[in-house]
Amino acid sequence: MPNPEILIVGGMMPLVRDSLADSFATHDLPADDEAEILLNTVGDKIRGMASSPARRIDSELIDRLPELEIIANYGVGFDNVDVAHAAARNIIVTNTPDVLTEEVADSAIGLTIMTVRELSAAERWLRAGNWKKHYPLTRGTLRGKRMGIFGLGRIGRAIAQRAQAMGMEVCYHNRTRVRDVPYPYISSLRELATHCDILMCAAPGGEATRGLINAEIFQALGPEGTFINIGRGSTVDEAALVTALQDRTIMAAGLDVFENEPHVPPELLSMDHVVLLPHVASASVHTRNAMAQLLVDNLTNWFVNGSPLTPIAETPWTAA
Repeated sequence: MPNPEILIVGGMMPLVRDSLADSFATHDLPADDEAEILLNTVGDKIRGMASSPARRIDSELIDRLPELEIIANYGVGFDNVDVAHAAARNIIVTNTPDVLTEEVADSAIGLTIMTVRELSAAERWLRAGNWKKHYPLTRGTLRGKRMGIFGLGRIGRAIAQRAQAMGMEVCYHNRTRVRDVPYPYISSLRELATHCDILMCAAPGGEATRGLINAEIFQALGPEGTFINIGRGSTVDEAALVTALQDRTIMAAGLDVFENEPHVPPELLSMDHVVLLPHVASASVHTRNAMAQLLVDNLTNWFVNGSPLTPIAETPWTAA
């Protein structure tokens, strides 16, 4: 029996390409007009997909693949995939959870410290030759502060553990209360912002969370508040964030994700009280290789054993 044919959509680490090539017949989907040629040639043979979050997997693409059984997405987020349409087609969607949790949580705390204590601004000040006098004392500190976490999933919990270990109080807001955690549950996002000094977004993307962090939330966070986002850029009204930073409605922001990556609003680039990272929270060789291996393992297990390893909750799969 010939090897199953896999469509690779978007940039992938060598580990993914090399491992899939050992067990499958693989095809790269071009990002230009040649995509049509490839889909016309092999679209009806494709049974699996390895997808990158940088490429949109929409209903049109899914329907060009009538034999598609599984979409293995690289990353814990999957808002790049039309999950509802995949489910309607009885197509499994998997992601790569857990293996990146600790790395992202480490990055979230690092970004928090950089932002609150102005460490990147202080480094730029030093490199500019200004250490003839002391860098100004920072208003921000983590001492006696409370972190409010929007999105207490795997990553949110890991962030909470680290924040608590550093002496911060922790509270959270989710769509539903998490029953097995010691942190106070706050019933609304606005109330969470009112209750905390540092608002940490670890929420997933998608239509359900699009633009929820808006001008009202920044107003509630207040002029001594700091906003950190390692979740998804789509959760934030970016124009409202720019305004809140310009007029000092909030004190500072640390951002690893943006609404229209890789494009960053020029207003953010010009501000010293904003720390900007190019979506690198999970970007170590160790963690990205673990994510890549899990993507491969999902495809392999599906075609060898008939089951995915990490299907998303919205996918049409119930474990035996």
